[in-house]
Parts: sequence; structure tokens; C-alpha cells
Amino acid sequence: MIYSGRPFVVIPTYNEAKNIGDAIHRIKKQLPEIDILVVDDSSPDGTADIVRVLADTYTNVEVIERQAKLGLGSAYRLGFKIGLERGATSLIEIDADLSHEPESLPQLIRAVEEEGADLCIGSRYVRGGSSPGLKTYRLLLSRAGNLYAALSLGIGIKDATSGFRVYSSEILRKIDVETVSAEGYAFQIEMAFRVQACGGNVVEKPIIFRDRNFGTSKMSYRVVGEAIFLCTVWGIQDRIATISGNRDSYIHYHKEGSASVLKSIVLSARRQVN
Repeated sequence: MIYSGRPFVVIPTYNEAKNIGDAIHRIKKQLPEIDILVVDDSSPDGTADIVRVLADTYTNVEVIERQAKLGLGSAYRLGFKIGLERGATSLIEIDADLSHEPESLPQLIRAVEEEGADLCIGSRYVRGGSSPGLKTYRLLLSRAGNLYAALSLGIGIKDATSGFRVYSSEILRKIDVETVSAEGYAFQIEMAFRVQACGGNVVEKPIIFRDRNFGTSKMSYRVVGEAIFLCTVWGIQDRIATISGNRDSYIHYHKEGSASVLKSIVLSARRQVN
């Protein structure tokens, strides 16, 4: 199936059989011509099979079933790569569990395709946004994570961990999304950080974030720990680049290909000084 000249939605899934049908129905109700790619990590509950059935009903719906549970970040990297190759005008992230309301999609897409934003984030933490019914510990964890990301990285984004967002195709090519190595919350933070670091225009639009009705959350302490760890390393490297005055040659730490965090920071400092 060949797409061109339209927004392109990427939906990572793992055991979302009870949600994916409603998610696709609601997206297509808002935007009938939009392209949807589901990247499924071999869900044992048959999520991919449900999408295949829906692809017979709706145009421009496709599923890629991977052979293992490879994670959210790699699913988005794959989906974005395919979308860019097919000429998408913008690339969209949305969860399958309906915590992100598809009815908000038009305003997020409009901010990128008509108003000139490079990245529009559906934000719980700007005026008009909210998270009704979310458990207190999850809300506090999210708030604390976003505050830490903002302070450590110097980004003026209130909801950098939000997974409901739209990128322009131009900005994804500019930041070279295939070099983004983080997963989970850290993936969302790294993407926003990279967009701002290369001069991209980031805006936040209010959304209502609702807790899932079916299935279990993919959030874990490992995911949160990765985000804190990487934000700390990136923040140190960013400050080295700023102090040295050589931000144009700034290359931040990636998990793959680095023998150690300390070595990565030292090499980064040397690059900035030389």
C-alpha cells in the first residue's frame, strides 16, 4: 500500500485487542482520509488480527507485526521511517488505549500543517488540559518527571513525556529520528529535546488524558529510571556544549555504541574543546 501527501498516524501496540478497534474507528471518524500504521509487537491477544480485519473496511489502514516485544521507541522509529518514505506531510503519535482522545487530533495536526509548528504536543499541563481520574501516584510521578526534564535539559515544555503529538516531516528529517535511541518516556523527552536543540518550534495544545479502561499500563520503574538517567546525562553534555561555545558540534549520548556513560561525557567534552 502506497501513501502520499497526508498525515500519517503511528500506533504502537502490545495486547490492545480490547482498545484498537475503537481507537481506529474514532480516528477515522475524525479524519477519514488519514493513513494509519499499527506496529504490533506480536501481541498474544490477537491485536494484529483485529487490525487486519479493519483494513478490509477502512482505506489506508495497515499493520506491521514484529516478532518480539521491541518497545515503544523502536516502534515509532520504524513507523516514522515508513511514513517519511511514503511522503507523509506530518507524523502522529497516539496511544492505542484511548487515553488520548482522537477527537483532539484535528487541532494538533492544524498546529503543524497550517500554523507552522514543527512539533505540537497534546499537553495535560497547559491551561485547558487535565487528567481526570488518574491515580494520584501516577499524576505525581508524571509531574515530577516533567519538572526534572525541564530543569535538567533547559526545555520550556510542560508535558515533555506526552505521547500524543504531531511532528512535521521536515523536522523529523532534520533531527534524523533513526539516531534517537531511548525508549518509553525517555523517547518522548529525547524527541522534544532534539527538536528544540535544532531550533524547531514546539507548541503545546491542551488535551484531556484519561486512564485506560482495558488492559494494563506499560509504565514501569525501569521506564521511569531510564528517563531520569538519560535526562541527567544529556543535561551534563548540553551544559558542556554551552560552556565551550561549540553547540554546533554537540552530539549527545546514545545507549547504543557507547562503552560507558563516563566515557561518552568525556568524549563529548573533548569534541567541544577541540
